[in-house]
Amino acid sequence: MSALHRTLALTALLCTVAPIARAGTEQHTNVPIERVVLFSSGVGFFEHRGKVDGNTTTELRFKTEQINDILKSLVLQDLDGGQIGTVIYPSQDPLSKTLRSFQVDISRNPSLGELLKQLRGARVTIEANASTIAGTILGLEKTKRKIGDDEFVDVWIVNVIEDGTIRSVDLADASKIELEDKELQEELSKALLALAQSRDQDKKPVTIEFEGDGNRRVRLGYVVETPIWKTTYRLMMPDAETKDASGALQGWAVVENQTESDWSNVELSLVSGRPISFVQDLYQPLYVRRPVVEPELYASLSPQTYDDGVGGAGFAGGGSRDDNSVPKRRSSRFRAKALAGRAEETAMGRSPASALMMPSELDETEMNGLALDISSVAEAADMGELFQYKVDRVTLPRQRSAMIPIVTDDIEVERVSIYNQSVLAKHPLNGARLTNSTGKDLPQGPITVLDDGGYAGDAQIDHFPPSQTRLLSYAVDLNVRVDATKQNSTDTLQTGSLVKGVLMLKRKLSNAQVYALENKGTRTKTLVIEHPRNTNWKLVNSPKPMETTEAMYRFRTRVDAGKSNDFKVTQEYIRDVQIVLLNTDAERLEFFARAKELPKEVRNAIEKAVHLKQILATTQMNLQQHVNRIEEITREQDRIRKNMGSVKQSSEYYTRLLTKLNDQETTIEKEQTVVAQLRADVSKQREDLAKYLNGLTIN
Repeated sequence: MSALHRTLALTALLCTVAPIARAGTEQHTNVPIERVVLFSSGVGFFEHRGKVDGNTTTELRFKTEQINDILKSLVLQDLDGGQIGTVIYPSQDPLSKTLRSFQVDISRNPSLGELLKQLRGARVTIEANASTIAGTILGLEKTKRKIGDDEFVDVWIVNVIEDGTIRSVDLADASKIELEDKELQEELSKALLALAQSRDQDKKPVTIEFEGDGNRRVRLGYVVETPIWKTTYRLMMPDAETKDASGALQGWAVVENQTESDWSNVELSLVSGRPISFVQDLYQPLYVRRPVVEPELYASLSPQTYDDGVGGAGFAGGGSRDDNSVPKRRSSRFRAKALAGRAEETAMGRSPASALMMPSELDETEMNGLALDISSVAEAADMGELFQYKVDRVTLPRQRSAMIPIVTDDIEVERVSIYNQSVLAKHPLNGARLTNSTGKDLPQGPITVLDDGGYAGDAQIDHFPPSQTRLLSYAVDLNVRVDATKQNSTDTLQTGSLVKGVLMLKRKLSNAQVYALENKGTRTKTLVIEHPRNTNWKLVNSPKPMETTEAMYRFRTRVDAGKSNDFKVTQEYIRDVQIVLLNTDAERLEFFARAKELPKEVRNAIEKAVHLKQILATTQMNLQQHVNRIEEITREQDRIRKNMGSVKQSSEYYTRLLTKLNDQETTIEKEQTVVAQLRADVSKQREDLAKYLNGLTIN
């Protein structure tokens, strides 16, 4: 069969399927996005609103990895008497498995002959060579056709039985093949549809059915993963020559539309907070493993598994901010200089607490009197425990990003230089102490600092709630020099007590750090010194810190222009030391007995313990001397016995050695008697010492 004939034949076959697919198509309605809520935790809530008429469907498209979020969070409403029908989405099964589930398997891209081979027994109408054959497919066979001297090609022959007559048709001659079985046509149509949808593996259509009469309002919402919206700031420092503490802060939200829909005049809310969100695999088809049942005679028990049980009563709790009002805004120098004369009034539209709710029209009340300057297009408000910036009428095409001004307010700024020895040993950093007087939650982000009309440096702030203060640094202050090499540490005994033979001492550790400050500039500097805060250490004889963190004390001091001065910070720590007197040598105990810091009663008790230890030590030394004497005589006896073995017993020398050996035995017996007594004395003295110390308690 030529390529042209094959194409014409397959086209003719598929054309018979198309009318079936078109006949089942329902009315389609587009429901646009009207509201977007982006969270700093990396998820977004999207709300579509619109009107439908009668029975209709709407289609949304999502990335494959977003389907789990859709199945977990999709909320649907048909508000005017209608009802929600079925939500249909493509299967996650592999395409080959999906295609094999249909009566006609096209998973391996079959040729026309292979396709018709699957349709044996189906009724078809074939047009070939100006004739029409209607009948049932009996089978197909492949034959060789000679097209040259030694060249052959494969040719498919379809055998059709018509009124008891079998007719053979060369598929190369067929111009049209029509399926008469409507069910087979539908199966083939579904298989082709699944094949078409698989071309875009990253995009999945979700079709939602609405059922009802007349024109109705509908809403649908869902939560999907979105890029984290980010914040970037511009800080205009106050004039250094005046005492004005009012700077200006401009904040921009960086928003990305990574969805499959354009945003056209949507209501955008940017929420500063981290609601808990997770992904659960609901999209992947799950198949339960079924056991194979054997006859009872051969059955064996399978291992059993049980889920953990959960019991006990739960509790509910919560809280909210005391002030849910929108902060009053002040004029900003950013607005006065750059955006003067431009103003616009907008309305909140709905309560901020309803950011994730889909209320009826009766709940959509307007909140008047909240005029906004057009310089900041965001309305700031509390949203339960969270904080949101609400922006009306945002238009952002899909796969595009935008910067949106959300903060243009005056802010309290104090110029400071910040010194931390672990950051930079010799110089502090130029910085500022900000007080969030904007009344808004300021999310974390970078800050570009502008001073005297020019760029001064970059800084970074963490989450910054209203009315709180933050330090930021943006450059090295070369006009101020710090020498932090002067330190003095001491360890002194304070007092002590005795508890059941344990000497309880209190020692005071002191560390003094001197910061030598020198200001070579022409302006007086306010310096913030960050000093390490050690656990259990207390400040003594030091200035009161302006604030304290978990790891740092922050001290404020001033250094006049062209002047130098020292700043001293002293910390002390009272350390408890325990000494068991029974295990401590007499020499060390004598030191504590002479320590004037200890109470007299404690020193007297230690002196008695020293005396008892000395008596015991003397007895032990005497005992050791007698033990050593016995060992010495024993070694001498070994030498005598060796000599006696080398001489005759009748000799005078042998008699002399025997006499000496006898005298030594007498001496050993006396020494052994003394050793036994001394050992008894040592045992008694040690017992007396332990009894004395164990009962010794002086507070």
